[in-house]
Amino acid sequence: MKKNIKSVSETYICPKKAGYKFRSARKFHTPLYLYGVTGIGKTALILNNVNMKKCSYYSATTILADEINIEKKTTEHTVVIDDLQSLADSSQKEAYFEKIKELLGREDIWLILISRCPFPRWLMPLRAKYIFVEIEEEDFLFSLDEQIAYIEQFGLELPHEQHQEAWSIGGGNPLSLFFYVMENCNLERTIKRQWDYLEVHVYDQWDLQLQEFFMDVSVVEEFTVQLAAMLTGRRDVEKLISQAEETGNFFEICGTNGIWRCRWPMRKSMQQRLRRRKTAEQIERLYYSAGLYYEINDQIPEALDMYEKYNDMDSISRLLTANARKNPSSGHYFELRRYYLELPDNIVENSPVLMAGLSLLQSMLMNIEESDRWYHALEKYAEEHTGSEKREARSRLLYLKIALPHTGSTGLIDIFKNADLLLRDRKAVLPEFSVTSNLPSLMNGGKDFCEWSKHDKELARGIGIPVAFVLGKYGKGLVPMALAESYLEKGQDIFEIFSLAEKGKMETDSGGKLEMFFVGVGLLAWLSVLNRDAEGAEKTLLSFRERARKDAPNLLPNIDAFLCRVHLYMGKDVADWMAQAPDESREFCTMDRFRYLTKVRIYIQRGQYQAAYCLIQQILYYAEMMKRTYIYMEATLLLAIVQYQMNQPAWKETLQECISRAEEYHFVRVLTREGPVLFQMLEKDKFIWQDAEYKNQVLTECRQMAEAYPFYLSEEGEEQIALSTNAVKILKLQAEGMASAAIAQSMKLSEATVKYHCRETYRKLGVKNKTAAIAEARRRKLI
Repeated sequence: MKKNIKSVSETYICPKKAGYKFRSARKFHTPLYLYGVTGIGKTALILNNVNMKKCSYYSATTILADEINIEKKTTEHTVVIDDLQSLADSSQKEAYFEKIKELLGREDIWLILISRCPFPRWLMPLRAKYIFVEIEEEDFLFSLDEQIAYIEQFGLELPHEQHQEAWSIGGGNPLSLFFYVMENCNLERTIKRQWDYLEVHVYDQWDLQLQEFFMDVSVVEEFTVQLAAMLTGRRDVEKLISQAEETGNFFEICGTNGIWRCRWPMRKSMQQRLRRRKTAEQIERLYYSAGLYYEINDQIPEALDMYEKYNDMDSISRLLTANARKNPSSGHYFELRRYYLELPDNIVENSPVLMAGLSLLQSMLMNIEESDRWYHALEKYAEEHTGSEKREARSRLLYLKIALPHTGSTGLIDIFKNADLLLRDRKAVLPEFSVTSNLPSLMNGGKDFCEWSKHDKELARGIGIPVAFVLGKYGKGLVPMALAESYLEKGQDIFEIFSLAEKGKMETDSGGKLEMFFVGVGLLAWLSVLNRDAEGAEKTLLSFRERARKDAPNLLPNIDAFLCRVHLYMGKDVADWMAQAPDESREFCTMDRFRYLTKVRIYIQRGQYQAAYCLIQQILYYAEMMKRTYIYMEATLLLAIVQYQMNQPAWKETLQECISRAEEYHFVRVLTREGPVLFQMLEKDKFIWQDAEYKNQVLTECRQMAEAYPFYLSEEGEEQIALSTNAVKILKLQAEGMASAAIAQSMKLSEATVKYHCRETYRKLGVKNKTAAIAEARRRKLI
């Protein structure tokens, strides 16, 4: 039977966007679909905008489809069918499908459907045939101004801080605001009442299987079908997810790339429900299952997080040991540093692998004394043990002698020769090794080999074969590519460099590692840039990126940084890369050095000289601590450029230091890569050069680079940012101190539209917040 609803609130506040869509649908007699969580205001919108004398209201929870019988009307009659999410039985859905289809075909009826979930799959054929206006959950949310008006109806005039507090609960959700008022603006009690309401009016209405499902998956932030199956022990996960999607709007992410994520309030309330309804042992089992899933899928940080919550020290120790068997380019040393540093000494001291891992990690963190402490502890372990334990310790010591970042390359020739003998006599096994640390360089990869470049040909002949043998598959292609890179840096014959790089790539492709192949790709890309063909370099890198995406995703961050460097030469917009660049102000990760050096260049281009200066100082400290000669030269040159742009006289002294150091190694390209900026600096003053031929080569190549890439690192060379009229106006109002809600009211736009313009503006300007956007827009003279 029909349900009669007569009450209409005189104080009802209609959300602007929902009201606009409703009026538009009514004007054009378009069927309407409303959805959102319980209490969002769906029914209230109908009650306060429809003539209830000409309306029939039905709830799918209390009436069957064949009981909906409406006589032919002479004037338009509104039919509302609510609670469609309650239809779980397929026969009920089929009956309602036919009834809705019948009502949609009648000209005398304006049909409104209400549910808690987005448009359900079983109604999709009708959605395809009839154009529905959909009023989504977000459309029911109040703007800040509407929230203020709503709260003031209850005689409350709150300060701005309390309105922001109320906003933080539900982002304008009318039900949350109602609870906030009921609880006299007590935030904690409001949240509890909201969760209790969901318990009674939503979760308790589900069948037990769905309740159990959401409680179990609440231990993780997001899940896949496989993870959910592992947590719940069920084989019908996809069916449950489909049921959940038709029951309500509970997912923040719905199957994007195979991932689901519950909305934050729901996950928190489900966790609360889980703690009340299951034992500690049952909850711990869920965390263990999640940890095991992540471990199987090599998601080590996530696995450790789960095991930590489960308080499973054995699994944590086991995972950290497994990770320590990897080299830094494939392991998660920096990301897992907290877990490593919290390991009790007595656990570490009984594992050669963990001792080596701690020594390596502490070196990466530039804690030299701690690194040496664990190295010596490992030496002691090797002296005190025999058999396989001694062999394991010796293998780890051999690895550290070669790989420890802070020890530099001094003495490595003897180490490699000794390693060759140890490996051939089977007294040690070299663990997984990386020469490049995922960088497109051998000479400036895992370690700095500038000194070796002084004797590149002799070393290639003398220890090339032993080094390749010691490194195994990581040594495939090493000798020709090391020579190619040394020749490139010294500005030698391009065709010989090209030939050696291609030879190295061929050798690497026959059983080597893709990270070594990246070195060859990088050499060819630099040759293209230096040959005034940045577009060719871009194509080379993009082609390799596709291969790395499938076979070596750990290379992607540095490939993208290399592409960004090339785009700077081409004058392309690099805002997208900058948005995902590592944040040096939060932490300095030595593995991100190539990306930091790229970021410095963008800072210079944008005129953010203070930011560039601060980052350069961090890089210089790292270079000195870790004996990184090449990076020290590169950072010193960038510092000179910053000082020059800021009109600081010290730039000449800084540049002279860089020139002298580079000439010592006869490195040409460390200077000429910055040729478009460096050429004008070299013309400003006289500098001391020891070799006239070297000087002429640098000057000639700098001039060529300046001609080829005149806008490199130049503010004038930035790609012009096109902002719409509304976007510029919003920026100006923000600069005057206006909030989004006030701007929306002033410009007669929805607050969602204002926020959209803001997001697009931030993206185009390459910034993350309003303050930075205003500053960048002023710098670019957009406002």
